[in-house]
This record gives sequence, C-alpha cells and structure tokens, in this order.
Amino acid sequence: MFALSYYHVRLALLAIFLFAYPTAPSWADSLSRMQISFLRATRSSINELQDQRQEVPTADREFQDFRAQIHVHTHLSHDSNATIEEILEAAKKCDTQVLLFSDHPAPEYDCFVDGYQGLQDGILMVPGAEQGGFLLFPKCSYRDAAYEGSQGLADLVLKDDGLVFLSHLEERLDWEIRGITGSEIYNTHADVMSERRFMASLRNPLLLMSLLPALQQYPQELFGAILDYPADYLQRWDQLCQTTPHTGVAANDSHHNQAIRAVVDAEGKLVIEDALGKQVATLDPEKIALIKTLTAKRQAGDVVLELDLDPYDRSFRHVSTHLLMRQLNQTEVWDALQSGRAYVGFEWLADPTGFWFEAQQEDQRWQMGSQVPFQSNTMPELQFSAVAPLPCLFKLIRDGQVVAEDRGRRFESEADQPGVYRLEAWLPIAGELKPWILSNPIYVRGR
Repeated sequence: MFALSYYHVRLALLAIFLFAYPTAPSWADSLSRMQISFLRATRSSINELQDQRQEVPTADREFQDFRAQIHVHTHLSHDSNATIEEILEAAKKCDTQVLLFSDHPAPEYDCFVDGYQGLQDGILMVPGAEQGGFLLFPKCSYRDAAYEGSQGLADLVLKDDGLVFLSHLEERLDWEIRGITGSEIYNTHADVMSERRFMASLRNPLLLMSLLPALQQYPQELFGAILDYPADYLQRWDQLCQTTPHTGVAANDSHHNQAIRAVVDAEGKLVIEDALGKQVATLDPEKIALIKTLTAKRQAGDVVLELDLDPYDRSFRHVSTHLLMRQLNQTEVWDALQSGRAYVGFEWLADPTGFWFEAQQEDQRWQMGSQVPFQSNTMPELQFSAVAPLPCLFKLIRDGQVVAEDRGRRFESEADQPGVYRLEAWLPIAGELKPWILSNPIYVRGR
C-alpha cells in the first residue's frame, strides 16, 4: 500500500518544478520534455511541419507504401486486456493496414491457431508470439514441437517459412542466431524503461497525477517525449548486417496497460487501480489534504481520476514499420519483410509515407534490402538517391558510420566502396533534432 512520506512530498514538489520550468534544460530526459511549455513548443513544430509536407510522386514505383504495426499484444497476453475490436478501431484511426500480433504464449491457447488473422475492415492481421527473445510469426502451429535452445526455436519457425526477429535487443546484444529474418531496431517499451525518472514517477501516484494537465492538452506529444535515438539497437543491427542481411523493424510493443484509475471505496478512501484492474495504492483523505479535497462530497464507487498513458491509437501513431508491397496480402508482407523492403517512421513527428531510398547504376535500380555488386573503376558510379515528403537532415551511414549528410527533400550520394549503406532522416522539433526515418540497408558487396 502507498503511504505518504516526506520523500513523496519532495517528489510532488519536484513535479511542480518540472512542469513549470519554461524550457527543457540541456540534460533533458523524457520527464523534462513533458513540461507543458516544452510540449506546446513541440506541437508548434509539428504543426509547422504539417504545413510544409508535400506528397511524393509514386506513379513510377513498382511498390506501394503500407503502414504496419509490429509487436502488438491482445487479451491473449497475460499483461493486456485489449479486445480485437479496440485494436482494430485504433488501427483505423491511424491508417494502419497491417497488424502483426505478438502475444505471450500460454498453455490455454495456441498463438497461431487462436491468434487473430486474415483481412478485416481493410486491415490485414497476422498471428504471432513474443517468445524466447524473439518475435515469431509462424506459418503453422508449433506449440507441441520439441526444440533445444534459442537457435532451435528460431529454426523451428523458420523451417516452415515463418518469420523470426530478435526482440528486446537491449537484453541480448551478444546473440548470434543464424538464419533469422531480422531484428527490432526500435522498441517503445525499451525506450520507456530507459527513462529512469519517468519510470520512478509511474510508481508514485502523486507524481503521476501531476502529468494529468499535460496528458489532457498534449497526449501524443507527451507519449512522444520518451523518444530517444536507439543507439544501442542500431549499433548492434549494423554489426549483424555485416555478416548477413537483417531486416530492421519497429516494435510498438503495444499493450494498453499503463493507466491509473482512482475510485472512492466504501470507507471514503481513494483506491488507485492500474489498467488491468489491480489495486496499487490506497490514499487516506484524513492524512492527505489534497486527497480530502478530491474526495469531498463523493460517493462510494465514484471515479475521481482516470489517467490513460498508452491507448493503442497513441502507441500506433508513435512509430510504424512501412512495408513496400504490390498489394495487401500476407504473401506480400512476407516478401517485404524477408527482402528488407521496409523502413521505420516515427509517425508522431510527421507522416513519412512516400519516403524512398534506392541505388542506381545506368538503367538498373535497387530498393532497400537489395544486394548490389560493387565494381571499382566502372562508369557510371553507383549512386544513392532518396526522397522524403518534408525537408529534413539526411544521414547516409555505411557500416555504422556517417559518411554523408545533406538537408532538403532529396538526397544523392555516391558509393565509392563496398559496405552496408542505410539512410536516416532527422527533423527539427522544439530546438532538438529528432530521428524521423530509419531505412533498411542496401548491401553493396565487393566481388
């Protein structure tokens, strides 16, 4: 149970200071970026970008751009109560076209047989599991199959043309698993967990309540305040891609399980419940003046406060994996993910739809995920080109190192040596540069 102490009073005073501070200081973490003034500046930057956005012509492209959410939990997981109706409604709001589920395995269900799949309301659903350090998207049930170790589990799913991605890379940066499809290169949950002061606030009802004004006025910006460049994920991904292609995807890790609800009980005390209905604290109004004010003239069962941090639409708007496909079906999803024809976009900053990154040489063109032969002393040279719907800072990265930068809607550069080349796009938001797009690589291989 929660009991007020001098420590908690100090935390509450800290919250007042944080949300009154006029600008994010140089040491800003997510809690600092949740100040009202900083969130207001963030929204202003985003609105300015929306005014600048221009659709990218796509008539000459073989592939269309489809928005996907990967690593999504449903009520089948022990840590979510979400119905499929709630998730589909959120997907519609966010123009999501593909949902790849990743429920935690349990004895009472089969993630493939019982998982949601097929096309419904224009949204393609793919069943899957988060298990053993992977995101697994099987083509058939594997629940009763025997396997040994992490490699054995990956091989079990891969042998029937399933997809396997490393998940929660922060916990397994040294893993070497053969033959897998790819890896998460961003994980929302990992990003949140890295914010120590914010995580401390989630364990303190008083400090958490101080977020309410910001949440009411700037819900998406507050969620986006957690965003940090996933340097450790990308460094490891760059290393993995040196030996064999790994498709990079964003993990929404959506649960809708970060919320609190304050209800008056039969004794007049304020009971704090989490999103799953678990009682996490009881506050006595006779001991806390603020709580006494909140519960005055309230009846048993009255809801005094609801604070919902992670509904599915907010999670889906935060980040997506864009798949380049010819049409919307599972075969095309598999082809795009196995081929690396995908990019990650932080949607809450701006819609990246239309982004394109390719290599060109004479009349040949290669999309993301392609393996391109490198021949020295040949003319014309291999060229990279990219286009985005907004002016941004492009960073061309070869083997984990930035080798070229430029600003604008278009980017061009040459490949003067073999390497694994990928592109990042960054946007200016409230005085900070934020990562907006992370492309999959083009693999330029020497002979």
